[in-house]
Amino acid sequence: MKHLNRMKAAAITAAVILVSFTFLYFGTAGFWDMGISDRLNQKETVTNKKIYIIGIDDRTLDQYGPVNTWSREIPAQLVSILNGAGDARPAVIGFDVIYSEKADEAADDHFAEVCREAGNVVAAMSFSFKEQPEQDENGSIVYNPYYVDHVIEPYDSLKDAVMCAFANTFVDTDGYVRQAMAYLDHEGERKYSLSSQVYKVYQESRGEEAVFPATYGRNNRYYFTYSGKAGGYSVVSMADVLDGTVDAAIFRDAVVLVGAYAVGMQDSYMPAIAHNSQMYGVEIHANIIEALLEGKTQLPISPLLYALVAAILCGVFYVCSGKMRLLYSTLVFAGLTVLDLVFARVMYGKGRIVPTILLPVCLLIIYLIQMVRRYVAEIMRRRQVINVFKQYVAPQVVDKISKNKDFELVIGGENRHIAVLFVDIRGFTTMSESLKPEEVVEILNEYLGLTTQSIFDNGGTLDKFVGDATMAVFNAPFELDDYIFRAVATAWDMQAGAEAIAEKFRKRYGKSVSFGIGVNCGNAVVGNIGCDFRMDYTAIGDTVNTAARLESNARPGQILISKDVYEAVKDRVTVTPIGEIPLKGKSNGVFVYQVDHVEKDA
Repeated sequence: MKHLNRMKAAAITAAVILVSFTFLYFGTAGFWDMGISDRLNQKETVTNKKIYIIGIDDRTLDQYGPVNTWSREIPAQLVSILNGAGDARPAVIGFDVIYSEKADEAADDHFAEVCREAGNVVAAMSFSFKEQPEQDENGSIVYNPYYVDHVIEPYDSLKDAVMCAFANTFVDTDGYVRQAMAYLDHEGERKYSLSSQVYKVYQESRGEEAVFPATYGRNNRYYFTYSGKAGGYSVVSMADVLDGTVDAAIFRDAVVLVGAYAVGMQDSYMPAIAHNSQMYGVEIHANIIEALLEGKTQLPISPLLYALVAAILCGVFYVCSGKMRLLYSTLVFAGLTVLDLVFARVMYGKGRIVPTILLPVCLLIIYLIQMVRRYVAEIMRRRQVINVFKQYVAPQVVDKISKNKDFELVIGGENRHIAVLFVDIRGFTTMSESLKPEEVVEILNEYLGLTTQSIFDNGGTLDKFVGDATMAVFNAPFELDDYIFRAVATAWDMQAGAEAIAEKFRKRYGKSVSFGIGVNCGNAVVGNIGCDFRMDYTAIGDTVNTAARLESNARPGQILISKDVYEAVKDRVTVTPIGEIPLKGKSNGVFVYQVDHVEKDA
């Protein structure tokens, strides 16, 4: 059994490991987990007031027209205004707009020259990625989903005048943005992302070192925590800056991001901080920059390590829950689930992303398995107990107890009209003295098997065996139609069957026995008689005593019935009146009949 339990625990552990990897690597299950993590950890807490967004919004587009028709004099004017306030200039200006094509050469060159003189402008470029098979350091073929197919860069004069950084937004397969790329090495040169480059320049302007977070994967990715939802940062219309409505001095030593802030520019994504909502790309860059400044970045925990730990916990829970009561198992399951969520929250704060629902789901599966196992085991145990119980107690009683939810097995009884049958083997004591014990048991079992089967065939209840005698009641513990006749028919079946058994043992042992049977009817107390720890379902009273006395007065092969029984079945039986006979323990005699024939339905 111990080996079997160990095998079960090992099987559960292996299954949990498999489920763990499935959750972490395949399908959408892992992103359901990330969705829970988003709701648990992504909170709106904008603390950096030095990040501003100058939005190319609808009012700007209404005033200056579509962006693709703009002269480069417009962004040149913006840079001049922002840097024209002397010491009040921004620490860094990041354009989340790609100026890749040449337009008016003079305006293009002027914009480039303004940016060169400012020295604090970061312009966007873009990588076009595709999945490409590559060889890793071990010589194995792996697929790189971030292979650079081609690059979209600013036009030449602007490219030489500014710091270029790629502005790609990385969307997880569930459609939400929660990862960023720190940098990418391309053609021997390290290119920073727009957020990383702006962060780097901002830190240098403050005389501090830009410390980039640890990354994972071949493409230097990391997770970040949002600080604000859409509209969470200070957003100024570009039109208000250009016409002087907004004083450029407010951007002193700040991070200024310039980008699309209108629906028509099609630069919006779904942020992890607010599911089923949209956020402009420039706001996502603002969140990434603040995450870099505040150290709110994360790496996923090792899947193998987590799977092993989860497997151990699940294996322990499986073994323990199999031994616990259901209530305790439920409490342990609930406690582990809460601890898992708390642990995931704490680890997130320490920069590690731990699956939030993977372990609870695995524990839930085990919990349900244990519930089903308990249920099946209880059914099997109940069935086994009932089957064993039926060997000692009347099957009707057992069935009623097992099926009737309202049945109470308590001491007490009810007064009801029943028929009672007693049957005893005549000559059994004398015969047993001359036979071997095993031969005596064989004969006894044969006769008791006959009496029991006859009782059951006629719907009666086997009350008990008393040595070589059998007691049966009819119309208890539940209502039974025509129960008095059923009792007489049972006696007749016993007598008929006894003849065949007698002949069998006469040939085998040279000895035979027969039955003496008594049947009576009347009121009796029927119920559970005994004490709290041992009780019998039986019938007691004068009716029962009279039936027993009739049986004791019956000769071998004789069936005696009382006058009350005869009156109830006289149309279907042939009898010989015996007359009134005295019965032990009774002051008055009882008129009895011998049953000669019973008319049973075919």
